[in-house]
Amino acid sequence: MSPASPAPAQLHLVLGDEELLVERAVAAIVAAVRASSTNAEELPVTRLRAGDVSVAEFAELLSPSLFAEDRVIVLEAAAEAGKDSVALVQGAAAAPPEGFVLVILHSGGGRAKAMVGALQKSGAVVHECAKLTKQGERADFVRGEFRAAGVRVSPEVIQTVIDAVGSDLRELAAACSQLAADTGGMIDAAAVQKYYTGKAEVSGFDVAELAVSGDRTGAMEALRWAMLRGVPHVLLADALADAVHTVARVGSAGRGDPFRMASELGMPPWKIKKAQGQARGWGSESIGEALGVVAQLNADVKGAAADPDHAVEYAVRRVAELYR
Repeated sequence: MSPASPAPAQLHLVLGDEELLVERAVAAIVAAVRASSTNAEELPVTRLRAGDVSVAEFAELLSPSLFAEDRVIVLEAAAEAGKDSVALVQGAAAAPPEGFVLVILHSGGGRAKAMVGALQKSGAVVHECAKLTKQGERADFVRGEFRAAGVRVSPEVIQTVIDAVGSDLRELAAACSQLAADTGGMIDAAAVQKYYTGKAEVSGFDVAELAVSGDRTGAMEALRWAMLRGVPHVLLADALADAVHTVARVGSAGRGDPFRMASELGMPPWKIKKAQGQARGWGSESIGEALGVVAQLNADVKGAAADPDHAVEYAVRRVAELYR
């Protein structure tokens, strides 16, 4: 039996609003805790919004376990927390109980912006997850994705991938993974162009937008074109998941000014405004089922399904049918 890894820091600040980077940062922290934990297989991971937890609930969460088990508490949307919640979080961050790892997700803005400095003073390990807005940053991201897949590519390939896929990190990550797998690592600009021929005409996001808007006929027609033109299953699945998750987040946030909500939700105002319109056709039960559908699709396109074409078609059709 190999020795456990060194214990990770108890306080982490995941700073920024790029969802893919935030998800990866949290997953890496949890993995590090598991690697050093004596209860790795059953490690409790609790996720909740920073502004929703009361003093009593937080005290109970932080109470020591009879069996001295390690725990991870992930506090989301810290930028939206009110004064009392901010004091609660900062108090816990100043002296996390033994055995607990506290992970705080903060966009960097919002009404609780000052919390960032306080957490840094408390010694939080900072994980930078800001939006990648510059061309050079996206190029570095694509290069890193290929490197993680064990593939070295030229600057021309990197630029061709960005031109073909766009700026969305989920799509870029999926494209790099798919290209590395399908080409055996022999990737040049011509291979990228051949693989993504026609993507600009019909993208996974076109299909997803139609599905979450309840346009079943339009969504299925767009899906057929996308699949005919070779849009990878994983990109279709990611786009559908992103659309459903966006509607769920915006719908739960309630009505409001998209520009005011932008920093709170970590989305551009135009995306919030569009999702507010789509959310009118969704209820708590239907969006809950749709979240289950896209979660299953994610597994299906990564090997769980014998027929990924059928899995994608079913998911798109079901999401469109759930809209009312």
